[in-house]
Amino acid sequence: MKIKTLEIKNWRSIKELKVTAQDLMIIIGQNNHGKSNLLSAILFFFGEIKHQDLDFSQGTEELFVDIEFSELDDQDKKTFEKYITKQETIKVRKVAYLGGSFEYKGWIQNCSEDYLKEENAGNYTNRETANSLPFHPYLPSTGRLSKQQIIEAQQKYIQSNIENLTFIYELEETNFMGLRSVAKGIFGEVYFLPAIKNAADDFVSKDTSIFSKLLGEVVGTMSQYNEDWQGAKQQLAKLFSKFSKYIDGVKNEERPKQLSDLESDLSKELLSWNACFDIELNIPDIDSFLKSNASVWINDGTRTDIARKGHGLQRAVTIALIQLIAKRQLQSNQDSEITNRKVSKSRYFIFEEPELYLHPQAQRTLFDSFVDLSNTGSQVILCTHSSNLINIDRYKSIYIVKKENEQIGSKITQCEDDLFDGDEQDNWNLSYWINPDRSELFFSEKVILVEGATDKIVIPALAKQLGVFKHGNTIIDCGSKGNIPLYLKLLNKFKIKYVAIYDQDHQERKSQDDKNVATKLTNKILSSIENELGQAIMLINDIEEELGYVSSKSGKPFKALQYIKSDTFQLSSSLEEKIKKIYQ
Repeated sequence: MKIKTLEIKNWRSIKELKVTAQDLMIIIGQNNHGKSNLLSAILFFFGEIKHQDLDFSQGTEELFVDIEFSELDDQDKKTFEKYITKQETIKVRKVAYLGGSFEYKGWIQNCSEDYLKEENAGNYTNRETANSLPFHPYLPSTGRLSKQQIIEAQQKYIQSNIENLTFIYELEETNFMGLRSVAKGIFGEVYFLPAIKNAADDFVSKDTSIFSKLLGEVVGTMSQYNEDWQGAKQQLAKLFSKFSKYIDGVKNEERPKQLSDLESDLSKELLSWNACFDIELNIPDIDSFLKSNASVWINDGTRTDIARKGHGLQRAVTIALIQLIAKRQLQSNQDSEITNRKVSKSRYFIFEEPELYLHPQAQRTLFDSFVDLSNTGSQVILCTHSSNLINIDRYKSIYIVKKENEQIGSKITQCEDDLFDGDEQDNWNLSYWINPDRSELFFSEKVILVEGATDKIVIPALAKQLGVFKHGNTIIDCGSKGNIPLYLKLLNKFKIKYVAIYDQDHQERKSQDDKNVATKLTNKILSSIENELGQAIMLINDIEEELGYVSSKSGKPFKALQYIKSDTFQLSSSLEEKIKKIYQ
């Protein structure tokens, strides 16, 4: 199963937030706006971290995280049968209270019919009463009826007739699955890579380490299917049984005398306490023994343990472990059986600034790995400051965190819609090759959209000359006038501020038809602008004319830059005003 929606209230900087999840979720935003708080809220739900009083939004005494899960497999449907909706989803809330306590509660589709409400189950334990109700075919045919049997019959009837029933969706009054505390892993395995981490911790023998989890899977397989392994376990059990004081209730006459003597001597020292010693030697868990005695060495020309390698290699090795786990998961999911297990096979990979210590090329490779990881059936959630971990074509995976003020708290902007189709999609994809660094726009305070390379070079250069340049603004070469509305669609959806710079393209040398086409494109730009987010500025008729020189057919950006840096160049008052307006 996978996270479908996420709802958070009163967690740190998050006052109230609801997010629709994707298989790959890339969380971005400026520092101190709440990216890490979103990750920590998810980790809190899964039991990976404990809440503290400082985690409560100021002035609140209760917080919660709601997660709705979809894509339940047959095993999940069996485990969480009580909570499954018509849409085959489940929704669970983890509530925490100021002072330290917490609890899980499930959302239940309670039937409008009284006889199908769980809280009324105790009223139907009388056989005659129960047999008069529609769910009676799901009851045992003989014997006294318990409340639990009534509840199970109610649930089975609901699942069989779910399309014909009406429901009220509400939070259950009792604990989730009747448990005071939900077992870790019941919703799936969580793999978390924090921003600052000693990679060697992933290779220790602790059950929580990534390597130990992977090795455990291998050891478990060997233990289950290897005959020699099974034989070794039997021999070990036989050996340790000789140390037992009793075997099947009968005194063990073959027990080593030395052990019995030690018991006797120690017991004598406790005579005054009317107590005696019993020594039992427990059979060692050979699986755990193997895992605890494993060590990992890395040979990159010099064979050392992982702790002695560079931070980049350490992080790469950890990520390699996670990728391998995901690949093995995909393989195991192809041949799965329904069991009585109470944990899900789902896996969630959570990364905090995974780009740390990695050079740009490695970061781009890492992004492709995350895409592959999300395609294995796992869910990948990461927060980053790197545009190399963003592919603008995957705009549905991008989540922008903003915190306007403390009262409103952290909010998320995302796009769930398909923005482009047909020729628009083709043009959008082609524009990537013109400007492969366009993903930077998501990190920008304001985006400056221009038609081509000359505008991209000249406009910031003039802004620097005038002293109005701002590093927080990102200038994007859209490749053509016709592509600007495509970017406006995206910026409008993510509520990113912008200014669109376009050429009038009414030069005297152009035909009237060409001018009409230019006007049509201009109108499309103007109609795409949302006034609360951006504005448009027109160049007459292009950047070269605004500068007052005739451009050449080749090397336009370089020659334009040469021109504005020459001693003879004089900036016109109209262009100066436009440059200042762009960066205001």
